[in-house]
Amino acid sequence: MRGATRGGGTTSGSKTPPIPPRLEVLALTANGGVATRLRDIEDAWRAALGWTVAPWRGSPAQAVPKHIEFLVNNLPWAVDSYDSVSQDIDDIRKLHAECVAVAANEHRPGRVKIGHCPVRTDDGLCRADLTATASSHRVRCGQCGARWETLGEWKQLREQQDAVLREDAGVAA
Repeated sequence: MRGATRGGGTTSGSKTPPIPPRLEVLALTANGGVATRLRDIEDAWRAALGWTVAPWRGSPAQAVPKHIEFLVNNLPWAVDSYDSVSQDIDDIRKLHAECVAVAANEHRPGRVKIGHCPVRTDDGLCRADLTATASSHRVRCGQCGARWETLGEWKQLREQQDAVLREDAGVAA
């Protein structure tokens, strides 16, 4: 009815929606973020040392300094005796770059997986994951260093990937 008030409780707050969250910040602070990724590295090192892997009890803000302290204290051992240390250091470097980009309010385009590296090395096929971004026309394999930078090279990359897939499937080229 015109002019009538609505029954029920009153609401408080603004009719303006809240500021949208920065998804990059949420991704770094939620499950799977900084604390989780550092914890996973710590757990792998503890397992390799034969030490107890205990679940962390506390907030991510409390966990991150503890994980960093553990990793720094045990880095000499990892460099000397742990086979996967280079991958862990690379993961930490990438995590640091993500944190710096968020803190500097940089909006970097996401990366998209485009298949595996088809380059043949002395040990066989490289097969490292390759990624591309909309901000660059270059693709570089982080494992063997191969590069594809032009449209023609991209076509060659695709042809090489298809050849490897056919080979893996047992189909003659």
